[in-house]
Amino acid sequence: MNLFNIPIEFVMFGLTLLGVAIFHHRNFEVAVGGLGVILAYKLFFQELSLTAHLAHEWHLLLNLFGLLLGFAILAKHFEESRVPEWLPKWLPDDWTGGFALLAVIAVLSTFLDNIAAAMIGGVMARQVYRGHVSVGYLAAIVAASNAGGAGSVIGDTTTTMMWIAGVPALCVAMGFVPSTVAVVVSGIVAGRAQQAVHPIRKEASKHLTIDRTRLLVVGLIIGGAIAANMLLDFPAVGVWGGILLGAFLCSTPWDELAKAWKGSLFLLSLVLSASLMPVESLPAPSWHTAFMLGFVSAVFDNIPLTALAIYQNGYDWGMLAYTVGYGGSMIWFGSSAGVAITNSFPEAKNTLRWLKEGWHVTAAYVIGFAVMWLTVGWHPFQIIR
Repeated sequence: MNLFNIPIEFVMFGLTLLGVAIFHHRNFEVAVGGLGVILAYKLFFQELSLTAHLAHEWHLLLNLFGLLLGFAILAKHFEESRVPEWLPKWLPDDWTGGFALLAVIAVLSTFLDNIAAAMIGGVMARQVYRGHVSVGYLAAIVAASNAGGAGSVIGDTTTTMMWIAGVPALCVAMGFVPSTVAVVVSGIVAGRAQQAVHPIRKEASKHLTIDRTRLLVVGLIIGGAIAANMLLDFPAVGVWGGILLGAFLCSTPWDELAKAWKGSLFLLSLVLSASLMPVESLPAPSWHTAFMLGFVSAVFDNIPLTALAIYQNGYDWGMLAYTVGYGGSMIWFGSSAGVAITNSFPEAKNTLRWLKEGWHVTAAYVIGFAVMWLTVGWHPFQIIR
């Protein structure tokens, strides 16, 4: 069934996203309600087999849910280790300190899941700016975490998918070219703007003692995520393994789950809604298509987009890794890292405010893409199946 030559499912999904943007205080209810309407239509009018569909999607949904909840606990362990209070000793006390922090987040994300990098970045920013973190800087944190994973085959789910499908790691690594440019552009603007909102904390707390046990638990969780991602393609298993092992060493902040479950289910609702869209193919592979997909990934989950691109074949995978990875940073619900950090900073769920204060993320995306296209060019690679 079409409406103005547009499949009715896309109309429903578009209205859901519009509702999330407008009614940001009720985004969970809007997302779940939208999913319910789409499911009802697919079940009654297209005879969708929900059991078969969930059998296909359960791995992604369960992994994502486990990561969002697990990394909420990771972030609290990291905060209580008091390492964030120690950071001001090493960061410059002007806008370059904010820029340096974003660079650290991007580097972390090259080997760590972008959700964890964003969560850790949010904890550090809250500390060095004494809780006065602007929405524009939060957008830059999400962008930095997504940029870091754009060139690493273990830094993001989408790049890992490409690697498993047969794309050489060096092809994906070309995504570091535009992502580095984007981090620099966005980081300079965000660092300056954040310094104007609240200056960076100049001195670390006196008589500061690092909780090495909690820091060890953080290491267990991160190590578990990396190992399970490489060995099982299921990093959430390693995350929860690390959390449970850590429970024998120190108290676990289980209360964080109560804060994170709603935001986690919100993202799962959008991901499941996106998986129900009648998207069977993408436009022909070209740099134009890759550029466009960056904007699409801001509202449409980048995992099914990447799966479609792999099935279609013939992309410049480094360019695509950048566009679908970094592009999701342009709106807070465009990436799992954005949803995760807004669980801790609910004011960032105001989509208009994110777009207004985080305009530099979109500008950095365009500039980064232009630099790659002009210097590296378009080099498609055909995956041998």
